[in-house]
Amino acid sequence: MKFSTGALALLALTQSVNGFTFVSAQRCNGTMSSSRTCLAAAATASFSTEQIGESATEEFRLAFKDESGATISPWHDIPLKNEDGAYNMVVEIPRYTKAKMEVATKEESNPIAQDIKKGKLRDYHGPIFWNYGCFPQTWENPNDEHPELKVFGDDDPIDVVEIGGKAIDMGSVAPVKILGVIAMIDDGELDWKVLAISTDDPLAAEYNDIDDVPESVKSGVREWFRWYKTPDDKPLNGFGFDEKFLNVAETEKVIEETHEAWKALREGTTDAGKLWTGTN
Repeated sequence: MKFSTGALALLALTQSVNGFTFVSAQRCNGTMSSSRTCLAAAATASFSTEQIGESATEEFRLAFKDESGATISPWHDIPLKNEDGAYNMVVEIPRYTKAKMEVATKEESNPIAQDIKKGKLRDYHGPIFWNYGCFPQTWENPNDEHPELKVFGDDDPIDVVEIGGKAIDMGSVAPVKILGVIAMIDDGELDWKVLAISTDDPLAAEYNDIDDVPESVKSGVREWFRWYKTPDDKPLNGFGFDEKFLNVAETEKVIEETHEAWKALREGTTDAGKLWTGTN
């Protein structure tokens, strides 16, 4: 099947073939991927995802593989941006789901796994209302203190909240348009949340900066992340910069800072600790 070239579009599609689960198919270089390959948003490579273990178990993993079948890291091997300027979001938690899935930064090849706290699989106490994930090739350095906020990074890739109108499958690499960022302070750590929208969402043409996003959406995201840990008797999360979302220009600076931190991590010029970088 052929498509005209142009903006990359995510086609939500889930298939299982011989034990392999492919959570999305994408338009890339004008050609639809086959049932056994999910083309990455960056037109330079293709990937597939392989489910290991049963869902909702400690053994569950969603591994990423390149076109040759070799295992790759969604954190280190998928590019941050595309040639058209869109950013690549690795979707960890689809809209309206509760399982706290995340790229396992300390495991070899960094598959997606369900977070475990106190020996139990972690779930949110209610569904998240947006697609949630991270940007590859970014890292919030826990050794760097923010000059204004006086807190250190949370040791993870930078988080992304996609506010479009449809759920995007876990493991998808969705090209998104950035709209803003808010500085969440979680347990004394800086945990940036980038607000973005899928490039194929109808509202992507209308939303170009943070002031274009309805206040109800911005406050909804902020308040969800303020309160979501309180059922576990955790304190409310706080936010820097007067609890405001920063604009696109400032967001680009934040993302670039985390990208540079990731480069240093991969080059070995900063301490990786227990993180798996593919070079340690």
